[in-house]
Amino acid sequence: MPLLIALAISIGVLAVVATFLFLGPLAAFGVQIWQAFVAWACYFHCGGKPASARTTIVCMSFGVVVGALSVMLAGQLGSLGSLAAPVAVGIGAAVIVLAAHIGLLATIPACVYGFACVAGLILLKSVAPIDAIVPSIVSIAIGAGFGWASEALAGMLTKKAAPAVA
Repeated sequence: MPLLIALAISIGVLAVVATFLFLGPLAAFGVQIWQAFVAWACYFHCGGKPASARTTIVCMSFGVVVGALSVMLAGQLGSLGSLAAPVAVGIGAAVIVLAAHIGLLATIPACVYGFACVAGLILLKSVAPIDAIVPSIVSIAIGAGFGWASEALAGMLTKKAAPAVA
């Protein structure tokens, strides 16, 4: 089976499973399906190999922490008025780029995805920054796991059957 078809099948089937889990049994834990899908996509952006799960989880989680701290910093910069949030975001972005000197944090886009995910949760659901960190990281870890699973399943679907021995 061609890889694209195998990926379509594996991702489609696992998307059903993920959505069911996030909207059903996992909903009580505050995890977010959209954050998991961002992490799932990040897994493939980072190469779509088992090591990509580590990169996705580490970098996106770092971005989550920086993002939450940036939102908290914006509250402390109230004297800047309408510039408080932009300055806090700029500082957070600079921290992410500077942290890229550390090998584990070198995938800047993945860190930014994490920053955006936590900011989205904070802003869209009115979750306190400190309370948004754990559910965001859990959602990211689950999403990266689904990325790994979809890649592994697609790999199994593309393997050719061994020739029959007569």
